[in-house]
Amino acid sequence: MQGLWIVITVLLVVANGFFVAAEFALVKVRTSRLEEFVRQGRPFARTAQWLAERLDRALSACQLGITMASLALGWVGEPAIATLIEPILEAMGITSTTVIHTVSFIITFIIITTAHLIIGEQAPKIFAIREPEKMTLWCAVPLKWFYVLSFPLLVILTGATSTLLKAIGLKSTGEHDTPHNEQEIRTMLSHAHAHGELTRSEHELLDAIFEFDDMVCRQIIVPRVDVHFIDVNMTSIDAIHFARAKKHTRYPVCDGSLDQILGFLHVKDLVGCEDIDNIDLRTIIHPPRYVPQSMPISRLLRHFQEIHQHMAFVIDEHGLALGVVTLGNVLERIVGSVQDEFDAEAPDIVPDGPDQFIVQGGTLIDVVNRTLNLNLTSNRADTMGGLAMERLGQLPATGDQTKLNDTVTAEVLETRNSRTKRIRLHVTAKPKD
Repeated sequence: MQGLWIVITVLLVVANGFFVAAEFALVKVRTSRLEEFVRQGRPFARTAQWLAERLDRALSACQLGITMASLALGWVGEPAIATLIEPILEAMGITSTTVIHTVSFIITFIIITTAHLIIGEQAPKIFAIREPEKMTLWCAVPLKWFYVLSFPLLVILTGATSTLLKAIGLKSTGEHDTPHNEQEIRTMLSHAHAHGELTRSEHELLDAIFEFDDMVCRQIIVPRVDVHFIDVNMTSIDAIHFARAKKHTRYPVCDGSLDQILGFLHVKDLVGCEDIDNIDLRTIIHPPRYVPQSMPISRLLRHFQEIHQHMAFVIDEHGLALGVVTLGNVLERIVGSVQDEFDAEAPDIVPDGPDQFIVQGGTLIDVVNRTLNLNLTSNRADTMGGLAMERLGQLPATGDQTKLNDTVTAEVLETRNSRTKRIRLHVTAKPKD
C-alpha cells in the first residue's frame, strides 16, 4: 500500500507538469503554425487546433488540472514520503515521536516542494516556452479528454472569469494570436538575424519590403534635368548615334523638350528597322504612360505588370512632367542598386574619414537615416540635396555649409544646374543631457 501512495505522488507531480506545459504551450503557439501542421497532416494537429480555437476554456482546463494536482499532492504526498522517512529516523536511534514527526515533515516538505518546482513547474514551463509547437501536439489528446470530462465545471469557471474581467473593464476573448504590426515584425526579423536564423542578405531584403510599400513615385524618379530624350525631329541615324552615346535601353521621345512628350523608344525599335535611313521616328514610338508623383511604388509595380511597359512619365498636379521612372527604379528599392556594364554611378554613401561621409545629393533621406543611424527630417524634401537646400534657404553653392540637426553638418561639395550633386556629412556625438 505504501508503494501505491508513492506512485500516486509521482503521478501527481507529473500531472502538474503536464498541465503547466500544456498551458504555456497553448499561450505561446501561433495558430498559423497549427493550421500549417493540419495541412501537412501532422499527428494530433487537428486536436491542437481544436483546443487553440477554444483557448479560454482550454486554459481554464489547464488551471483546473494544476489546482487539482497541487491540492492532491499536498494531501497525498506528505504522508506517503513521511512513511518512508520515519523508519529511517527510528533506525538512527531517534525515539522521540515529536522529533520524528518534525524532522520527517521538514524533509518531506523539501522533497515534495523541490520535485513540484522542478518537475511539476519549471522544467515543463521552460520546455513549453522554447518548443511550444512540439509541446502543444504532445499534450493535445490528453488535454482534450480532460477538457471534455470537466466541461460543465469549465463553463462555470470561464463564466466567472469573464464576469470578473468585465467588472474591471477588460473584454474576455479567446483570440490570443493577435497580428504583429510592422515594427514588431521588423524587430523579430532583426532578432532572427542576430541569432543566425536569417542571413544578412535575407534580412536586408525583407526589411526593404517594408520600406518599399511606404515610398511614392516622386522619391524614385529620374528628374527631368537628368533625362536623356530623343527629339522627334532627329533623323533615325542621329537617334542611333545618340542612343549609342548615352547607352540606355529606353528613351523618351519629345518635340523639343519634356513639355512635349510624344512617347518612348526602345533601342530594339531602332536597330530592328530594315530601312533605317528613311524611317520616321513618329511611326515607331510607343505611346506614353503617365503616373502621378504621389502614386505608391507598390501600385506602380502592378501598373508596369499590367501595361507590359517598363517606363512611365511622372507628372505633378499641374500635369508638368517631373521626370521618368522605370521598372528598374522600382525593383532597386527592394534589392538595392543594380548596375550593368554601362553604369558608372557613384555609391550613394561613401566613408570619408572619421565620422565623415560623402553622400550623393539624390540619395533619399530615409536611406541615409537607415544606413548611418541618423534622425534627419524634412517637411518638403525627399533627398539629401533637397534637405541641404531647405536648410540653406537658398540655391546651394560649392562650399556652403549648414546644420541639418544637432549632430549633423552638411558641406556642399559639388553643384550642377542649381542642384546639389555631392555633400559631405560631418557627424558629431550626440549632446549629453
